[in-house]
Amino acid sequence: MGICTAVVHASPAPAGYVMEIQLVPAACSLDPQRNKKRKCLEGYSLNVLGLYPEVAAQRNCTSHTVLNLPPIQAKVVARVMPDENARKQLWQGVGGCVPMPANQYFRMMINYAEKLKIPDELTSQETRVMQAAVLRSRMLRLNPGLPTQGFEFSCQQNKTNSILTEIKICYQNNGYYKACPKNVQNNCPATFTIKGSF
Repeated sequence: MGICTAVVHASPAPAGYVMEIQLVPAACSLDPQRNKKRKCLEGYSLNVLGLYPEVAAQRNCTSHTVLNLPPIQAKVVARVMPDENARKQLWQGVGGCVPMPANQYFRMMINYAEKLKIPDELTSQETRVMQAAVLRSRMLRLNPGLPTQGFEFSCQQNKTNSILTEIKICYQNNGYYKACPKNVQNNCPATFTIKGSF
């Protein structure tokens, strides 16, 4: 007769993390369906979409635990990620690949978001055309230790020009910046539009 022992497998640590920051005015203007979302209605300028673990593409990261943050922590997380459903979907999508419970994961995301300094142009009320190289140098100057390849821009084309919609920042497991993995690409032209908050 063998004795059954339950073995708890902790997720192995990912190779790093990629934080995706959405420029809310751009996202809301490009997709009219989003205009009813809280972040659009309440005039948010930036929104964290997620802190994604860097794992093999075929790995299933689904979490079967329910996201249940303490009310105080939920309020803090709402400052950078206002949509509660988006938080739940994020945890369901990545929770199986992070070696920590949800409250620690969201604490880590908040720490990264609060430490990151964002150029004023990204939170301004004015819409402006900007060169990628100028924005890149401002990001580097504001964030000591951030390598040139430690972040990438994402743009979306509308009828007349390219609009900056996201910035992706890459981290080591210890929270220090690192060069982004090859799958994190810049798809913006040399000059793009930054949509002002409305």
